Amino acid sequence: MGSRIVCRIEYRKNYGTSASSQQPFAPAASQPAGTSEQQPLLPQQRSIIYCVHGQLANSCCELPNELSIRKIDSHCHKPRAEGIDKIARKKLMLASMLCIIFMIAEIIGGIYSNSLAIATDAAHLMADLASFMISLFALWIAARPSTKRLSFGWYRAEVIGALLSVLMIWVVTAILFYLAVLRTINKDFELNGEVMLVTSGLGILVNIIMGATLHHHGHSHGGGGGHHEEQNINVRAAFVHVLSDFVQSLGVFIAALVIYFKPEWNIIDPICTFLFSVLVLGTTLAIMRDAIVVLMEGTPKYLDYTEVMQTFLQIEGVVRVHNLRIWALSINKIALAAHLAVEPTTNTELVLNKATETVHAKYQFFETTLQIEVFQPDMEDCNQCSNPV
Repeated sequence: MGSRIVCRIEYRKNYGTSASSQQPFAPAASQPAGTSEQQPLLPQQRSIIYCVHGQLANSCCELPNELSIRKIDSHCHKPRAEGIDKIARKKLMLASMLCIIFMIAEIIGGIYSNSLAIATDAAHLMADLASFMISLFALWIAARPSTKRLSFGWYRAEVIGALLSVLMIWVVTAILFYLAVLRTINKDFELNGEVMLVTSGLGILVNIIMGATLHHHGHSHGGGGGHHEEQNINVRAAFVHVLSDFVQSLGVFIAALVIYFKPEWNIIDPICTFLFSVLVLGTTLAIMRDAIVVLMEGTPKYLDYTEVMQTFLQIEGVVRVHNLRIWALSINKIALAAHLAVEPTTNTELVLNKATETVHAKYQFFETTLQIEVFQPDMEDCNQCSNPV
């Protein structure tokens, strides 16, 4: 008697996808009643569907090739990528150390040269350092588990830290702006152009080094670009801050050159302070705006609410979408919840799997919660079921 392949199927109903809905296996003819063993269909008909944190649910089937497997990873949240988090952490720590060292050097250089422009550049470095610390804190806090009291975890701590750092930077910038106004009015100050020139030149060099540290291998090399992009968002945000500070350091260097050769044109120093204060304000306003949107649980500006709803409505069987909520747990971790009303004869499990798979593939939400309901006509007139205008 020839050998036959017999497989045991384990049903993992708590992981979002059931193997029974697709009927990938047929019962063995000689199989005793009451057993959980089933015989596979022919290889060309075989399709195993699984979702147990991306792992096959203890199946012992011998598969002819990888094409025999169809994976529907419809779990409710995205897995963490510890390896890339460690790389990002190392880059941010190195950039932070460089930033601290040169920020102290600029403060000393600003005192010796009596230049407010250099002091303002040091304030901008303080903004960079704050952003690095927030990013490092975000990577650390994201690894902490949620609690019964903080069921969403600690992600909002990143936003609170961002707000506090912005307020601190605004206070420092306001003081420098006030001193620049006094200098412009009184015009009784002297500058050391040589110290300004050396300090600002070092500033350009340090910003180039920090930028190279953060930008090195920070781009995608193809394949899974969207996922790779999100995993490096803290590093990319830090790189933007360094780029902005490089522009300011270049401006200070040009001003230092002018003052070095034309000391009587020292009015350029407070003028640069005014310009750089506006630059710092513009940089931090974007952080403040994003933080407020997160705390107000608003939809991020790069996501189209109507487009997400239409994505659900295009799924076969979905009649209406209501209670659609898209909000941010932190700057780059977006959550979604929605009620999908379906026709009475619709296979709700298939709709749930299809909807989850679709939004994960298209939008890569950090967390997704979907509720399937049978459509009722009174939903059309329900105020709570109505969608925002």
